[in-house]
Amino acid sequence: MALAATAVAIGATPLALTGAGSASATSTPTAPPPLTILTNSTNIGGGDYFITPTGDTGTYANGPEIVNSAGRVIWFHAIPVGQTASDFRTQTYHGQTVLTWWQGTGLGGLSNGTDYIYNTHYRQIATVNAGNGETTDGHEFLITPQNTALITSYDTATANLTSIGGPDDQVVIDGIVQEIDIATGKVLFQWNSADHVPYSDSEQPLPASASTPWDWFHINAVHLDTDGNLLINSRATWTAYKVNRSTGAIIWELGGKQGSFKEEAAPGQTLDSAGEIFAWQHDPEALGNNEYTFFDNDSEGTPLLPYSREVTVKLDLWDHVATLVSSVDQPEGLSAASQGNAQTLANGDLVVGWGSLPYFSELTFSGKLVFNAEFPSGVNTYRAFRLPWNEGPGSSGGWGGRGGSGGRGR
Repeated sequence: MALAATAVAIGATPLALTGAGSASATSTPTAPPPLTILTNSTNIGGGDYFITPTGDTGTYANGPEIVNSAGRVIWFHAIPVGQTASDFRTQTYHGQTVLTWWQGTGLGGLSNGTDYIYNTHYRQIATVNAGNGETTDGHEFLITPQNTALITSYDTATANLTSIGGPDDQVVIDGIVQEIDIATGKVLFQWNSADHVPYSDSEQPLPASASTPWDWFHINAVHLDTDGNLLINSRATWTAYKVNRSTGAIIWELGGKQGSFKEEAAPGQTLDSAGEIFAWQHDPEALGNNEYTFFDNDSEGTPLLPYSREVTVKLDLWDHVATLVSSVDQPEGLSAASQGNAQTLANGDLVVGWGSLPYFSELTFSGKLVFNAEFPSGVNTYRAFRLPWNEGPGSSGGWGGRGGSGGRGR
């Protein structure tokens, strides 16, 4: 079995340790991309990093991976070339810790795959797929306290857009949320963006041809608020929607053209050039007391800020004011045009996956960098998490096989 390709930092100089497992001209890569650890503070707490290295499949295998803060591979599952893995993390299912991720094709567009659940012995115990004829998208796979799954799906339809200067037969991509009973596969709840949000709210330009699908909403997250209702995120409308989990009605909108809140920046904080707290954003997370974090891309190629960042927003539901109370900028001052997340740890630290950039980091709430890792050029991770993990059998720096029963990633 090939040794993991890892890197550690010695003093201030990153030292990349090259292992076996790189691809030859005639073989399929089996080793994950090496990590260069740029910063590794002794102040980091317990837990390991959960990532899905993606890209440069001619050189490296892709797939879900667990690494520790020294860059050592705890577990890696190589997926078939041509597929992508995303949203890898631990969750709780029927009171037990499980590993979950999505695996499929087309992530970022009309994707199609399967959500997988593995136990702590790295064995598949369940899968989840969208119902009602929809395909399973890779942006979100969240297991709820009720042992159901919240997932996303992208669906094409034809819409009359003459009211906004478009054709009467434009192909559109609607964003769908489903809540699935994991045990039976039954769809318990479905929400379609086209039923609740006008096409005119989109910031995405219309395509030149009516037959080119217009990704006007681009759903990329569905999470639970602290009261059990849904937080649905739309990249293309620059809006996070709080949605009633029973009726599907929108409770409030943060950001965008019909925002329910006046947006302000606290002293020392900055709105983007459009006067918004975020744009093209990902990953709304509820902290409680009407505070939320987001990964603020603020770019889809043309930045509205010079850098991407994590933002923390405080909502005043009485006066309808949303205040940017804190932010943590990308350490290298770079802008991520896609993907990304921000996880708040129990100690207040932030673990940030920097989306399309080849980095994931951990920072204190004040923005001090305590961990920073870099992938090779052309490789990134959709999200990154630091989570407690007890290394299971066969996890001593090795990785699972490619495909096959009991060896496939989610």
